[in-house]
Amino acid sequence: MPPALELRALTKDYDTLRAVDAVDLVVPENSIVGLVGESGSGKSTTGLMAMRLTEITAGQVLLSGMDITALSPVAMRPHRRAMQIIFQDSYSALDPMMTLADIIAEPLRIHRIGTRRTQRQEALSWFERVGLSRDYANRYPHELSGGQRQRVAVARALILKPKVLVADEPTSALDVSVKAQIVNLLQDLQADMGLSILFISHDLSVVRSLTDQLVVMYHGRVVEKAPTEMIFQNARHPYTRALLNAVPVMDPRARRRRHFATAEEIAAAIPAFSAAELVTPLVPTNTGTRLAEIAPGHFVEARIER
Repeated sequence: MPPALELRALTKDYDTLRAVDAVDLVVPENSIVGLVGESGSGKSTTGLMAMRLTEITAGQVLLSGMDITALSPVAMRPHRRAMQIIFQDSYSALDPMMTLADIIAEPLRIHRIGTRRTQRQEALSWFERVGLSRDYANRYPHELSGGQRQRVAVARALILKPKVLVADEPTSALDVSVKAQIVNLLQDLQADMGLSILFISHDLSVVRSLTDQLVVMYHGRVVEKAPTEMIFQNARHPYTRALLNAVPVMDPRARRRRHFATAEEIAAAIPAFSAAELVTPLVPTNTGTRLAEIAPGHFVEARIER
């Protein structure tokens, strides 16, 4: 069975800037993959390209094994039902002139699914599924808190019953308690619907409890990817370690002095391996570094020694 979503050497150039550099990423069926990195690392651009919402410079996007990279907007329309997105800023993402019921039902109208009556009934049922009262149906986005608006955004994204969901930092603007509620909601819906989720975040404390695998981006490229706990227990790339070091620690006795690594320090600390040490042998090249499999399922940007 092909993965729900696969990105192959996905690349995005802006004039003289390469924002995303040959990213390979797989979201298996019924799983949650975290894409993490600091602001400017290219993770949101990767998510938008995966959704075909921004132009792709090079590479491929495969949805359930089908290459959708070059499809026209008209040809993409049937596939839009299978892939949906939740944006970071719920206030900007929701039309302020529409009621919440109309916002949630809008995808059904766009895809001409059901009648106006059945569309509204389905929208009302989604209020309950995301933890909101049906009494909110005739309210407007400005009447809600940030967490409530994000619940509406989740309902709108999932009312079409997609196979793939891209969640672009959906908790970053929320306080800690509401953030936990949205994470729990996504976990419950993923289990209930068998969703495959690409969860984009800069907050490693969030993705640890939510994701099955982690992909770490730095300056537009993937520098490490592995099962989530493997990253937390045995991160090998210096940038990944810097991200983990920045995770807040609640216990004052466990707090440590932080060091914010510079780009030069990260480049100097990239690990080196001989080809014989790798799970999947690589031939050394003159490019300096390669994404190497150093343990089963654990890939890291490394220098390959001759």
